[in-house]
Amino acid sequence: MADAGGQDTNTVVSRPNAGRRDPYEVLGLPRDATDQQIKSTYRKLALKYHPDKNTGNPEAAEKFKEVAYSYGILSDPEKRRQYDSAGFNAVDLEGLDMELDLSNLGTVNTMFAALFSAIRDDMLHFPSSKLGVPIKTTVSATVLEDALNGTVTIRPLPLGRPVNDKVEKQGANFFGITISEAQAEAGVVIRVVSNVQSKFKLLYFEQEENGGLGLALQEDSVKTGKVTSAGMYFLHFQVYRLDPTVNALAISRDPDAVFFKRLEGLQPCEMSELKAGTHIFAVYGDNFFKSASYTIEAICAEAYLETAVKLKEVEAQILSKRNELRQFEKEYRDVLARFQAVTNKYTQEKQAVDDLLKAREKIQESFTSVPTAPKKVSSTSNGKAVGEDSTVSADESESPTTEESSADKAKQSKKWFNLNFKSGIGSAGK
Repeated sequence: MADAGGQDTNTVVSRPNAGRRDPYEVLGLPRDATDQQIKSTYRKLALKYHPDKNTGNPEAAEKFKEVAYSYGILSDPEKRRQYDSAGFNAVDLEGLDMELDLSNLGTVNTMFAALFSAIRDDMLHFPSSKLGVPIKTTVSATVLEDALNGTVTIRPLPLGRPVNDKVEKQGANFFGITISEAQAEAGVVIRVVSNVQSKFKLLYFEQEENGGLGLALQEDSVKTGKVTSAGMYFLHFQVYRLDPTVNALAISRDPDAVFFKRLEGLQPCEMSELKAGTHIFAVYGDNFFKSASYTIEAICAEAYLETAVKLKEVEAQILSKRNELRQFEKEYRDVLARFQAVTNKYTQEKQAVDDLLKAREKIQESFTSVPTAPKKVSSTSNGKAVGEDSTVSADESESPTTEESSADKAKQSKKWFNLNFKSGIGSAGK
């Protein structure tokens, strides 16, 4: 199940049945509870035992695990049917794993990831992984609780009128967007842009039965060029988001996966259309140390029909390319494995040929009746033995010393001078 930000927040775990409480009892629901009742109750209990609000409280952590585990059963129609028919044994005996679903709480954040990794490891008795992978942050418990209690301030955001604003860190600005039947039919786009590259989230809330607001969708800002941006597209066709956290662990271990798994992060947006009426959105400050500056705008797609068509086409092309890459990856890895095998064999065969030629050379050298003459050792004027070492180069052994060379040159010069001098005298005499 995908979360509001597109991340797969299902942590698959298997738990023993001993000591496990009835999921309906844990959530305080009747057996004929509706899906909406299950979702709404889960949100409330998850917020109640939210780790932000229960730091250092192991009992709350256990409650949180139990609530999440129970919701994992009742939120899945097939698991719920199996449990209703024969309890936990029916689910476990058929080999179906339980899932901890946080999608309706506001997606997994760094702290949540650590918590649910601990939950999973506690259930499976696994040690936690220490690998660093990108994990999304979440909306604070305070914001979610205020929304659920209906105590947030909502400002109107007319279509086609951008609003520049600033939101404090870990805070949220709420906006109400009212659309007509015609505008809903044409489609609506909500976009938020930060020219100073602030980190933020674009949130969409649904109306709860108690009149409060429950987080339904979330889009994290991403850097595009010199700005950060996020958008939601309600255009009556499936739009996808690219979630970098999907397969992050595999990518961190395999350089080739950076390319091949890139499009695997495509996650379908949960909603493709809005009905006429007022809808609540919010911009959440995702910076930890400073406020986020942004511009939010709601646009009716009626004036952007051609653009909407292009978006639909490119979405289809990207999906097609993802399928092509899956097939190409298999071909690539098969060829790469063969190439590595051939390269290894080449290295081995080259070494084998070199070894054989060297062995033959040694054997050929043994075909002789002339014993190898030992080197004579004699002293020289400089105290070195002949054949003792040849650290001296050929130039050093054959060339005279600097002093000798200078003396020879002087003699040659003098002899040449005398000859010319005598010759000159002789000529003058004649």
